[in-house]
Amino acid sequence: MRFFAEPLSQLLHLVYGVVGDYGISIVIFTILVKLVLIPLTVKQTKSMKKMQDIQPKIKELQKQYKNDKEKMNQKVMELYKEHNVNPAGGCLPLLIQFPIIIGLFTVLRVPADYGFTPEMVQQGFLWIEDISATPNIVFSEFSASMIPEMIMPLLAGATTYLSSKTMQAANKGGGNPQQESMQKMMLYFFPLMLIYMSMQFPNGLILYWVVSNLFQTAQQLIINRPTPLSTGKGSEAS
Repeated sequence: MRFFAEPLSQLLHLVYGVVGDYGISIVIFTILVKLVLIPLTVKQTKSMKKMQDIQPKIKELQKQYKNDKEKMNQKVMELYKEHNVNPAGGCLPLLIQFPIIIGLFTVLRVPADYGFTPEMVQQGFLWIEDISATPNIVFSEFSASMIPEMIMPLLAGATTYLSSKTMQAANKGGGNPQQESMQKMMLYFFPLMLIYMSMQFPNGLILYWVVSNLFQTAQQLIINRPTPLSTGKGSEAS
């Protein structure tokens, strides 16, 4: 992952050189990376929406040709072509983003490996005493003093839920009960898993995840906004 991590670490160094604060640098750095990824995210969302729109027609074909799998596949492919839908369209942007995300995690998890000295990263940020440190949470010895340490992991879980909720609002499983059930399970399970995982990561990495989720949520809310055409205002105006 160093192939992806090196240029990303250089970008973080560049931002740090301007603002001189590691926590603020992570926030700006995260926003810059998310801005670069906007075209891929929009493309992925549009592809998922198209697939959702034609799901009823696919189910009709599955019922009509349930005894002829070859014919069914042929008709489904024709349907994809007719509506200009690429079944892999929603996956390809995600696959492209994945190495970038892993690269970001690599840099923020071990900043010392990428030229960040202890003086640069061992700084306070908001209520966090050391943004490079891992939250000091020991449940067997839990006390009120650990509550501030819990805030970042809890924010990671809460923003993950928020981001997943807005994504599911745009893709409701296409009327597929099994898919909708899986989405609902992931909506609650994944944030809980993120809370636990965040306790093992440096605060700087958790901050990246929180800011990334907030950006993703805002972006998805904008994409999900009904257009004048979809609300019927366009036809009224005409």
